[in-house]
Amino acid sequence: MDTSLQLAFLLGDAGLPERSKAIAEKVQRSERISFDDGVYLYEHAELGYLGVLANLIRERKHGDKTYFNRNFHIEPTNVCVYDCKFCSYSRLIKNRDEGWEMDVEGMIDILKKYDGEPVTEVHITGGVVPKQNLEFYSEFFRRAKAHRPELHIKALTPVEYYYIFKKAKLSHYEGMRYLKDAGLDSMPGGGAEIFHPEIRQQIAHDKCTAEQWLDIHEQAHKLGMRSNATMLYGHIEQFWHRVDHMERLRQLQDSTGGFQAFIPLKFRNQHNQMSHVSEVSVVEDLRNYAVARIYMDNFDHIKAYWAMISRQTAQLSLNFGVDDIDGTLDDTTKIYAMAGAEEQRPAMSTRELVELIRQVRRKPIERDTLYNVVTDFTDVIFEEEKRPQFYKLPVIN
Repeated sequence: MDTSLQLAFLLGDAGLPERSKAIAEKVQRSERISFDDGVYLYEHAELGYLGVLANLIRERKHGDKTYFNRNFHIEPTNVCVYDCKFCSYSRLIKNRDEGWEMDVEGMIDILKKYDGEPVTEVHITGGVVPKQNLEFYSEFFRRAKAHRPELHIKALTPVEYYYIFKKAKLSHYEGMRYLKDAGLDSMPGGGAEIFHPEIRQQIAHDKCTAEQWLDIHEQAHKLGMRSNATMLYGHIEQFWHRVDHMERLRQLQDSTGGFQAFIPLKFRNQHNQMSHVSEVSVVEDLRNYAVARIYMDNFDHIKAYWAMISRQTAQLSLNFGVDDIDGTLDDTTKIYAMAGAEEQRPAMSTRELVELIRQVRRKPIERDTLYNVVTDFTDVIFEEEKRPQFYKLPVIN
């Protein structure tokens, strides 16, 4: 059924609570929902209702298009000066014998492995260690650009930048400008976790504050750089903490317009200090994507990392507001697997990603980092006769 017809049917439902109907009417009129509306959706709205609203917004913005890119990761270190309770990836600096610390040459060697491959982006993030400082990254960015000028460098989070700039005695603006001049193109969205200090103090007490995280993104936006934003959900936070987090991002986006995508990240409880906290269900994952799409009206894209939530959940999410499922990746990234994600070797070929998207009747679009279309795979026919097999999922109309 057409999404506009679904909404009309929903509004005609005599059993729909008045508050739910009022929010649906706001969505129908393309009006912004309030903080209290967001909390209400989390606490009271049914999954099907959320799916209709989120899908309507998704299709207004993007139709049936679903984006992905061809990228690879470099993780310079998993040693870290910080002690985040939810983190399964990093090793404290005092336990550095359990981790790795790369030099610039090693990072360039990884970069060169992709020579001749049609990748458009290198995604760089990891732990925080003193020797990987401002000059370390500026050297890598310059050498990477000299070797492959067209490759987009999306690198580091405010957690890393805050430490680096403080050590270099630079303001956030000065530091971002220095690294942009060295070759940095954009920023990923990590390190946001949950902004509210009530939660942040418990799960990530020693890393940068919400205000510092937001300011570093703001300075990047002032320099004309684009970035993403994340939210770690499904642990000890309450629903209103999620809405508070999204509200802060929505306000900064109103000011700068520099964010491209919002990426909810599911808390995984393996091999970390919060293993006693149960993970939320797939139903809650879908509810969270849908509320995010409804609330984050000034963000163009809602992204789901298929490597973190599984290929099948990623397919389902495309009917709950998600329009981007990230990239082909490869098994160089360990962050997801070490946290207990279903994908222990997260790699998909372009063809596999295209098939995954087509199976739920969406149009696969390869993009670059800035969402310029590289290839529209809607009508591309692959030569191979044998197609990869996935679980067949029902299409949610």
